[in-house]
Amino acid sequence: MEARAKATYVRGSTRKTNLVLDLVRGKDVESAIHTLSFTQKHVARTVLKVLKSAVANAVVMESRLHPEDLFVKECLCGPAPIMKRFLPRAQGRATPILKRSCHITIVVGARPGALERHHAAVSAAASGTSPAKGGRTAGKPAGAGRTAAKKTGTATAAPAKKKAGAAEKSAGAGTGKTGTGAKKKAGAKTAKAGA
Repeated sequence: MEARAKATYVRGSTRKTNLVLDLVRGKDVESAIHTLSFTQKHVARTVLKVLKSAVANAVVMESRLHPEDLFVKECLCGPAPIMKRFLPRAQGRATPILKRSCHITIVVGARPGALERHHAAVSAAASGTSPAKGGRTAGKPAGAGRTAAKKTGTATAAPAKKKAGAAEKSAGAGTGKTGTGAKKKAGAKTAKAGA
């Protein structure tokens, strides 16, 4: 499955446009969009618009597709009409100015097996089982997202440390001192209160 988008009569030479198209040819759509958004060439903005249009066309054509499943299959750049202007020069001469333009075509296609993975994920969600291991929406095992601190119970020690730090700050604020001297005084006060 493939979709295309075309921009015609784009101001810019074919040669310069091909330099930008070479950056995204064969890449997946997300990295191509990222690359084009940070490319400092004037025509990169136009190429980005054409790429986004091709992705939108693909999603409209096949509603089960996601932009993550697409890649830039083909990038074409062909010549368009040239505007000819003249610049007056010395001794009655005229120098020609060629204002070139081009046509840009971008074709995006789905990665092999993208629709099958989507179909497997949808059918698995409908039946209530987890999708196949290679699926796009394959879940992590239960508890994989938990941190080691939460499992061992050391996460409860962190609020106690925060309370102690707050007590030190308030003790330092009462004395009007800041820095290590206030911390030492606060430590002495808590030691007296504990005795």
